[in-house]
Amino acid sequence: MSEDTIRLATIGRILRRRWRLLAALTVVGALVGTCVSVVFPPRYTASASVLLPGQWEERELLTQAQIATSSGVVDRTAAALDWAGVSGTDLRGRVSAKAAEGNIIKISGTAETPERAQRLSDQMARQFVTFAARITGDDTGPDAAAGPEALRKKVAETNRRITDLARAADPGQTVESVQARTELEKLRTALQDAMKKLEEADPATDKASMVVMGPAPRPTGEAPPTRIQLVVGGALLFFLVSVIGHLAAARMNRRLRAEPEITAALGSTLLGTVDVPGERSARRPLGRDPRAWLRRLLGVDTRWDIPTPRPSGDEASRRVRNRRVCARLREQLPAPRRLLVVVPDGDEIARRAAGQLAAEAKSDPLLRVVEVSVSRPMVPDRDTESGALVVLSAGSWTAGELAGIAGACADAGHEVVGIVIADTVRARPTRSTGQPPENATLALAVPGHTTGDSV
Repeated sequence: MSEDTIRLATIGRILRRRWRLLAALTVVGALVGTCVSVVFPPRYTASASVLLPGQWEERELLTQAQIATSSGVVDRTAAALDWAGVSGTDLRGRVSAKAAEGNIIKISGTAETPERAQRLSDQMARQFVTFAARITGDDTGPDAAAGPEALRKKVAETNRRITDLARAADPGQTVESVQARTELEKLRTALQDAMKKLEEADPATDKASMVVMGPAPRPTGEAPPTRIQLVVGGALLFFLVSVIGHLAAARMNRRLRAEPEITAALGSTLLGTVDVPGERSARRPLGRDPRAWLRRLLGVDTRWDIPTPRPSGDEASRRVRNRRVCARLREQLPAPRRLLVVVPDGDEIARRAAGQLAAEAKSDPLLRVVEVSVSRPMVPDRDTESGALVVLSAGSWTAGELAGIAGACADAGHEVVGIVIADTVRARPTRSTGQPPENATLALAVPGHTTGDSV
């Protein structure tokens, strides 16, 4: 796993080198969002407001909001609407209520059309007011009004009977008559106090009846998520998942980048680096392979996680670097002999670096360049060659793959005498003067042919 810190430069490199793939996946996400919007048709939400006059505590308002969406209110609303195939159970997921400021309960209903949404919210508000009045005893129906009125009539009739009894009592000043009149007055006073307390306890005297504040406004736009939101959300989701996938792949990358790791995996010494001017490897002919054509179209035929090529000198400075690598190689050899230049198959940068080394040593045919598959490494048996020079680019191969190449060299009887790392650079224009003479080229190697691809 790579321990490199993920920086904004890494994300910028992803956007710059994988913009075609990210654009394609973003379009796919938008298409998925469009399909989801087709499966789930648009819905509309209307809201009706119910005013609760008087003094109400916050918990009481929350209780009324719960009552507004209770099964008793929802079932009565479904029965009043009488929509085909819509029951109270179906409406429970479409209605909601919340307590707003100013003792107001906002009741919302969602339906397929603006008209149905408006009817649903209005009916919910009316049924809520009726249901709340019934459970609090503040019913405005004829039966509810007849109860208190009948009680008042009974109290008035009782007062008249008390008066008649007081008059019919002995008008004398006997103890019995005085006690009788006193008891009757106490009874009258008790009845008047009870009636007064009953009127004071009447909910209508403390909190007036709930009022529906007009019909719900007809909605003019879709309820979220709208079709536009689904399309944009799908595109954004696919884009973010693509970027996160690239970052996760970079974190899980096991390819070796550091020179000590590469030398440890191959079990040899590093001779130096070779600068290779950056070119688009996608210029190779694709033939009729549709997958290769698709990879080129999406821009995934080149790696994105390699660092930006650093600027290089001109061609003369690069040839000087190549000569120094050749000189170190000559120092590693006890005597002149033929060597195999082993290049991992598919490593275009390393293949070009091997070609540059061969071009610098074209006067003496001591090198033969072969490309070796990393999945099933096979190196030609030892014949006239007696050693191997491994040329590869950093950050392209894992420790196991490089160990496989080293093992294949050992099986074929070749000792890995050195390692050369190919580095991609941004080339500068070639200077016309100051180039070394051709006779200064080190006599070391030219490419040959073998069972692998030749350079």
